[in-house]
Amino acid sequence: MKNLKFTLVLLSLFIGLSNYAQQGPPTIFKVKVIGKIVDKKSNQPLEDATVTLKNTKNPKALSGGITNNKGEFSADVVPGIYDITIEFISFKSVTIKGKNITERTSLGTISLEDDASQLNEVVVRSEKSSVEIKLDKKVYNVGQDMIVKGGTVSDVLDNVPSVSVDTEGNVSLRGSDNVRILIDGRPSYAVNIAEALRQLPADAIDKVEVITNPSARYDAEGGSGIINIILKKGKNQGFNGTFIASTGIPETYGLSANLNYKTERLNYFTTAGYNHRTNEGGGKTNSQYFNDDGSVKNYLDEDRDTKRTNDGFNGRAGLEWTVAENTYWTNAINYEKYTGDSNDIINYNNYDAAHNFTGSTYRLNNGDTGSENVSYNSNLIKNFNDKGHKLTIDGSLSRNTDDSQSIITGSNNYNNTLNNQVQKQAQIQADYVLPLGKGSQFEAGYKGSFGDLNNQYYVLDDQGARIDNLSNTLEYKENINALYTQYGFKVNKFSYLFGLRWEDTNIHVNLLDTNDFNTKKYNNLFPSAFVSYEISDQSNLTTSYSKRLTRPRGRFMNPAVNYSSNVNIFQGNPDLDPSLTDKFDFGYIKRWDKVTFNTSAYFENTKDVFSFVRSQTGDLVNGVPVVKSQPINLGHEQKYGFEFTLNYTPFKIWRVNSNFNLYNVKTTGEHTYTDTNGNYIVQNLDNQANNWFARVNSKLTLPYKIDWQLNAMYNGAQKTAQGRSLDQFSMNTAFSKDLMKDKATLAFNISDIFNTRKMRSYTYLDNQTSYSEMQFRKRQFNLSFTYRFNKPKNDKEKNTQPKNEGGGDNGDFPG
Repeated sequence: MKNLKFTLVLLSLFIGLSNYAQQGPPTIFKVKVIGKIVDKKSNQPLEDATVTLKNTKNPKALSGGITNNKGEFSADVVPGIYDITIEFISFKSVTIKGKNITERTSLGTISLEDDASQLNEVVVRSEKSSVEIKLDKKVYNVGQDMIVKGGTVSDVLDNVPSVSVDTEGNVSLRGSDNVRILIDGRPSYAVNIAEALRQLPADAIDKVEVITNPSARYDAEGGSGIINIILKKGKNQGFNGTFIASTGIPETYGLSANLNYKTERLNYFTTAGYNHRTNEGGGKTNSQYFNDDGSVKNYLDEDRDTKRTNDGFNGRAGLEWTVAENTYWTNAINYEKYTGDSNDIINYNNYDAAHNFTGSTYRLNNGDTGSENVSYNSNLIKNFNDKGHKLTIDGSLSRNTDDSQSIITGSNNYNNTLNNQVQKQAQIQADYVLPLGKGSQFEAGYKGSFGDLNNQYYVLDDQGARIDNLSNTLEYKENINALYTQYGFKVNKFSYLFGLRWEDTNIHVNLLDTNDFNTKKYNNLFPSAFVSYEISDQSNLTTSYSKRLTRPRGRFMNPAVNYSSNVNIFQGNPDLDPSLTDKFDFGYIKRWDKVTFNTSAYFENTKDVFSFVRSQTGDLVNGVPVVKSQPINLGHEQKYGFEFTLNYTPFKIWRVNSNFNLYNVKTTGEHTYTDTNGNYIVQNLDNQANNWFARVNSKLTLPYKIDWQLNAMYNGAQKTAQGRSLDQFSMNTAFSKDLMKDKATLAFNISDIFNTRKMRSYTYLDNQTSYSEMQFRKRQFNLSFTYRFNKPKNDKEKNTQPKNEGGGDNGDFPG
């Protein structure tokens, strides 16, 4: 009996312990506090305002939050009596004393007033994270990045999650170069967009938006997505500005100023900069040639040294005018002028079948370039109320001229190349947003884009006569009209956004010297759909679909021959057709106190994909076959991928963010052509390959308040249809120190510490195997000095104007 009682007691004790273990300690009951913070004068929401709740009976019990881009905040607190403080830079703080909170509480809309006494001070607050992860895009804040000080836009993009820039300056998103580049929401139509991005200094950039699966409100162009580069535009009250001076090795120096003067109704802003930049690079192509029976015929080693210098001036001036309480009109003029020269020397070393040296030749290319770009942009925003009902109208005009001349001399030849280009562009866009009740929104808009380009390219022989088969005049006219509509709504924790875009395209590609006229007309429907599920305040699931289009432009279509090498040449293809892509994306985002994790799985199905193909032309130079690289519509491509981004702040003084992308690409297609000897050639270009790349960025505050930034990038090797590209690793670092009571910053950075940023590849053709290396820019050292007056270090500015920097991005739905 005693044993039975003892057993029952143990059993009761075990059951009690088991229940406690499963239930855990008593749950602490919390309630939610919400509200909205706005600017009292303009009634516009204030993003990143700080809300702090302090329990009056337990001052150590702090809670709070930061407002989103709609000025809204949310915080969970234990019921009690709280002192609530609302703060935002350059505004008077507001404190609510002794607020009794026992249930879900709304503080309503709280208005903050200007604090003129703060305008002449330098206020240092916690910095906005350098990479902001949102559900539909990633926003990279350039102002926080020391690595790119004294650099260019290409350097900026090469540090952005999901984006990579190769050694020739070509931009890719998630491993694909079918990406749309926008500047302030407007497309850049430069023939060589890679060169244009290398000319624009990083100091002129405010932030970069990466949109991997755009909705119907965006242009349909960009099979892999959109990259929007947003230029600086100050909004601090009063007169303020920033001056930046930089110098570096190889010889590089620059000076820029960003000035702003704001009154209650007017905001004047201007940016001006001059830079002198030297890029030293090089490369090589080692080729092995075979006889028809497979035996070695001979070898050719092609070594290249390059040096390019550029002098550039860029200026921007504009005026924002508060026409009425809810009406804003912005006008801006941009001017850019660049001149430069290049020096390429290529040495050719010939070897016989036994690899015995048989002789050498050389080829020297001295070139001069110049470009001048002028554009005018106007933007009108009419807010009908403070609930998002608004109309936006944008217009822009631009004119770009590019001229270049090269003198090519060699062991047995002399050539002169001339390239003159004029491009005009006009664009108009209207977007209307109408909220239809709580959680729903209707949008509609129109966009017209009209472009005209004329490019003259001539190659002259040593007698000054034009070589007709290498020369031509390209006339390219492009007119695009687009309409879109979309509707978003929210049901419980689900958000939906469905849209449809229609684009009508009319393109003329004319080669005037050969009377070759081509017209391409097509119109397409581009549906998009987004569904988001809010698991909690800190985590979301999203799934999305969109149809995208990529139009061939620039060097893809320009038939001008890159003639710096006479055995490895590049030529555009004016007969390219656009490619269409179906994009699917499934994403998950989770936020903790110190960690933000964002991951997505994606699938892209593309028809008529562009691909660069290397082919033997049938011509010979000193017995060496001439190989031409040219873009073609290859056929069909399917891409599966997985990506994640991780932001981690282990300590207040240390921030880490990383990005990883793994994908598989399968292409099917063939290239058929007739060479100069009349032979019909068929190249099978079916290929399937895996690839991955990773990036890690760390920022640490050292003793004496010295900031240290270090990042590393790795691109994995990849099999291609005609060979394979090899892996690539590079690392950059930077140090900065605030001086003069935080009014100035001194920064030093090293780009490509180990000088390993080289593009390496093997190419396998009929009767030929080649190994190539290309390095556009060798290791660089840069030193910069920044001085600010009447402006906070972190550039956190009053958001007294509605945002419209995304080229029609009129809302954040789904959110």
